[in-house]
Amino acid sequence: MRMSSRIGGGGRGAGGVGRRSLLGASGAVALALAAGGLSAGRAGAEELRFRQDPFTLGVASGDPWPDGFVLWTRLAPHPLAPDGAGGMPPHPVGVFWEVAADERFRFVVRRGWTRAMPELAHSVHVEVSGLMAGRPYYYRFRAGGVVSPVGRTRTAPPPYSRPTVLNFAFASCQAWFEGFYTAHRHLSEEDVDLVLHLGDYIYENAIDAMGGVRGVPVDAELRPEPVTLAQYRNRHALHRFDADLIAAHQAHPWAVVWDDHEVEDNWAGDISKVDGEPDQDPAVFRERAAAAFQAYYEHLPLRLPNKPRGFDTRMYRGLRYGRMATFHILDTRRFRDDQPCGDGIKSDCDERLTPGRSILGAEQENWLYNSLGRSGAIWNLIPQQIPVTQVDTDTGPGQSFVMDFWDGYAHARQRLFEEIAARGVNNPVVLTGDMHRHLAADLKRDFDDPDSPTIGVEFVGTSISTKSDGMDLDPSGADLLAANPHIKFTNYQRGYVRCSLTRETCRADFRVLPYVTRPGAPVSTRTSYVTEAGRPGLRPA
Repeated sequence: MRMSSRIGGGGRGAGGVGRRSLLGASGAVALALAAGGLSAGRAGAEELRFRQDPFTLGVASGDPWPDGFVLWTRLAPHPLAPDGAGGMPPHPVGVFWEVAADERFRFVVRRGWTRAMPELAHSVHVEVSGLMAGRPYYYRFRAGGVVSPVGRTRTAPPPYSRPTVLNFAFASCQAWFEGFYTAHRHLSEEDVDLVLHLGDYIYENAIDAMGGVRGVPVDAELRPEPVTLAQYRNRHALHRFDADLIAAHQAHPWAVVWDDHEVEDNWAGDISKVDGEPDQDPAVFRERAAAAFQAYYEHLPLRLPNKPRGFDTRMYRGLRYGRMATFHILDTRRFRDDQPCGDGIKSDCDERLTPGRSILGAEQENWLYNSLGRSGAIWNLIPQQIPVTQVDTDTGPGQSFVMDFWDGYAHARQRLFEEIAARGVNNPVVLTGDMHRHLAADLKRDFDDPDSPTIGVEFVGTSISTKSDGMDLDPSGADLLAANPHIKFTNYQRGYVRCSLTRETCRADFRVLPYVTRPGAPVSTRTSYVTEAGRPGLRPA
């Protein structure tokens, strides 16, 4: 294939992440996309020998619990093989894994064997338990005589502990063809306990012959919008085969959830975007979505309860970090009602105010309310996909709203706010992606009344690469500030958000890059906002 060695990410190799010896092991990327193969044919796992590195997509960990986490890798010596099989044979392959207390593996604390199955693109999801809470661990895999790069991860603190600080970051929206993943390189160097990815891990858009701003020749079979399992696998592999993204996964545990572009732009439940494609039939769309769900699971560190069964899947879940924080991770795509009034931006849409309409579905709503009510944590963080805060796009006396946002489901938002108040939820903080901009807002009981009580805050993170370089304050951002007094800040550059929790404050640092259309950009903090425990509302840090 012509993509070969030019497809790697940010131009600095795979080392130098603040843990240089750890991430310097990521030499798999240097092998690029040379044709892969196995020397043992259909031999058993103990006889298998790879002629080329099978760990081209790196290693990852995710969803930390106090006693463990899930470990991930995918064997793919030829990650963009047209059939989506990654250059692997059509039979199981044995994989050995180890977890150690130290980077040199002198003190191995867990080890075992598993099988990488062709039905799951030879991906591996190992759920490790029985470890000590609140400490770092190191892990690696071995298959066919090849040892993987070493990853670093961390368990959550004990359930009833009171940590003095919790650091995490969140990111979203990484169109491979619109920018380099330099933000992920910087994210790999951050001192954080967890990375949240809030959706649009891949983009399903058709790709031009030169890979957009990457300037990498893309073979014809990789360019079309994916609809089959093989195509979704290759679209994930294309996004994953990047040194900077590999480094970020290798450095920290992640918790991931999808948005729309993992399947198709603005899908809702089993309803496809209106675009004239065959998936306008819900049965056809469910088949397409099932393929997308499976490929998503195959390429990310998710636990078994998140493994899809066709179109049936559950991505919403909770993660607890002692008494400091509970993360209530939401899925605002799979169970929502269709966008009102035909989607888009509308100034007069009574349907968005219809009681009973839901963006979460009844089961997920009930789960969220109960999870919030019994949390007991100092901070209740709600990672999800689209803005909860009101986003009026009309600077005049009227109002216009994006029907895909929570604004299109106003009664569902009101129910959420009423439940937060009725259950006495401690310090709710919503974490959001999708907008391709940084934004900080107060959450008001009545957004049309500036004097209405503030019940929490929302931090929206910009994109990793989508929409290319951007700017500090674009005209749309200026309009949002003018029309929405509860929105305190916005920025249209690329980057991510770094957060720090103490028992007294939640601080968000809005990290930005001056450009992503070429590699190597520096990162800086554009501004920081703080909300205080027991005093909902934002103030500059």
